[in-house]
Amino acid sequence: MKELMRQQILNKRNQLSAEQVMSKSTLIINRLMKQPELHQSSNIMVYLDFRNEVKTDDLIQRLLEQEKQIFIPVTNPATHTLMVSQLEDPATDLEKGHFGLLEPKSEALRPVAPTLIDLAIVPGLVFDYEGYRIGFGAGYYDRFLPSLRPGVPLISLLYELQLVDQVPREPHDVPVHFLITENRTITCKLT
Repeated sequence: MKELMRQQILNKRNQLSAEQVMSKSTLIINRLMKQPELHQSSNIMVYLDFRNEVKTDDLIQRLLEQEKQIFIPVTNPATHTLMVSQLEDPATDLEKGHFGLLEPKSEALRPVAPTLIDLAIVPGLVFDYEGYRIGFGAGYYDRFLPSLRPGVPLISLLYELQLVDQVPREPHDVPVHFLITENRTITCKLT
């Protein structure tokens, strides 16, 4: 069931044009920038977008200009784990790595403890209204999110087309607190 949902939503997301991705991403980021939890946070973890994900480069730049500390996830494919690294300058710190994803150059790798994070922007492919998500299936975030301090706000940025009534759940799944789309902000009812 998860794989079918993942494939259906990925197909829909891949049909978005570059212009649609940009315009929807701008609306989503502008909505996120009004979120009180973002303003109350100093150490923010943000994913680096890939393919047709909601674009985060403008968000990162805006947050750096507000003197927020930005941290990015770095994958370790051998162990299926995430590490957190501080991002100081996207123009000089990043290069293409695994699967064509942007990641820090070795000299720009600045690992920090996950407990430093005040707010995390969590990627995914499929989301339900209670904040449960389906990612790409490797479980990176399912293993990583419990290492954050309890109560750290988790926010996902997504297109309306990525919303479904309910995703299949497993005991280790960690729901996000807010979903932000091009049309609305959803405060998730966590059960």
